[in-house]
Amino acid sequence: MAQTISKTLPHPRYRLPFAGDIVGLDTAKPVQKEMAMAAELGGIYERKIFGHRLVVVSEPELVAEVNDEKYWAKFLALPHRKLRAIGEDGLFTAFNSEPNWHRAHAVLGPAFSKGAMRGYHEAMQESVNELLTSWDGGSGPVDAYDECSKLAFDVIGRCALSHDFGSFRQPVPFADAIARVLQYVNKSSNDVPIVRSVLGRKATRQHDEDLQFIRHTVDSLIEQRMAQPDSNKTAPDLLEHMLNTPDPHTGDKLTLENIRNQIITFLIAGNETTASTIAFALHFLSTRPDEMQRIRAEVDAVAPDGTDIEFENVPKLRRTRHVVDETLRLWPAAPGYFRKARERGATSLGGYEVPEGWVFVLLPQLHRSPEWGPEAHTFDPNRFATSQASDTNRRIYKPWGTGLRACIGRQFALHEAVLALASIARRYEIRADPDYQLDVREAVTMRPHGVRLSVSRRS
Repeated sequence: MAQTISKTLPHPRYRLPFAGDIVGLDTAKPVQKEMAMAAELGGIYERKIFGHRLVVVSEPELVAEVNDEKYWAKFLALPHRKLRAIGEDGLFTAFNSEPNWHRAHAVLGPAFSKGAMRGYHEAMQESVNELLTSWDGGSGPVDAYDECSKLAFDVIGRCALSHDFGSFRQPVPFADAIARVLQYVNKSSNDVPIVRSVLGRKATRQHDEDLQFIRHTVDSLIEQRMAQPDSNKTAPDLLEHMLNTPDPHTGDKLTLENIRNQIITFLIAGNETTASTIAFALHFLSTRPDEMQRIRAEVDAVAPDGTDIEFENVPKLRRTRHVVDETLRLWPAAPGYFRKARERGATSLGGYEVPEGWVFVLLPQLHRSPEWGPEAHTFDPNRFATSQASDTNRRIYKPWGTGLRACIGRQFALHEAVLALASIARRYEIRADPDYQLDVREAVTMRPHGVRLSVSRRS
């Protein structure tokens, strides 16, 4: 018998005739509001604000359906279109049909291979060592996210541009500008449009100035490299790869404008997502000394002399990797992705009509599905320690997105996170404020706020 399709999706109570579901709107923490709504309304529901409709999906079977590349594809909805003003046709914000996306994906794939990762390892270790040196000289608690943001920004600066931003030694206005544009995108994506147009003029001017500054800075770094190809470079970096590598299918190289857009994309994605992941992991480890001890034991086993962790030993740090994986399950830095049916017009999903044909996959709620077990809301790295978990994870674990448009730099980010956490755990005792309750803030990505950690050298 044919499935009955309902035209009325579940939606919040108190829907108003013109404003829609504006009652209870949370512009500061929209993702966490959606998580609460999903818990109340179920694995598919609709939210409508002044005629703008959003269909949210988190039920595993429905997510599996929209992840099917044969029938669905990545979609650039409003938040991503606002990010496109920053990254333009960079890998994350390019449209599926853009030739530059296909060209850049073909060119950059080898830049994230195992061989390429070997070349980035030393630069990552240099940045980690600067964090350790900074903490050795400190006298009080450290802010986990701020410190991890400095680390991640320096890592991508070295690996993408062979440039030392020196975040642990000096203020970096470039990093501040990137943080502001992301905050602007997040707020403008969730504000009521008429309020933003009237009250947000000062913020819009600042945003435009920041964008101009970011583009000028990256263009200058590219010009310097082209004028002096071998300056300050100890190993191949992403910029060298993009300048010199042609598309293997067409022989065309990336344009300078597209290279700039890719660099900006990496500086944003490589900083925000990895910084958040490491900071969340440090929070969890600070409350779980048993897990911290497990990490120390495996680091001491592969690098017993206390020297830098070698490239070949990072994959051996399995418990550290499980901690990273579990952190990404609970709080994926990118909280979701948009999918659109390949067939034009309305489509159906889960017995409901989806008029615009696109949906938002809410990852934190998907990752808390009962399929993860009765304690799905708790931190437990053992979830990733069995072969059975691997089968489950492939289906309902999507912190890097899905399909052809999944994050191209995921191995880069994982390598960096494992290396950083292992190095920190080996060197320090970390204590959390016993009164602290995790506060998750949102600025396009999810990040922990107010995680103040007391660090002291291990005896």
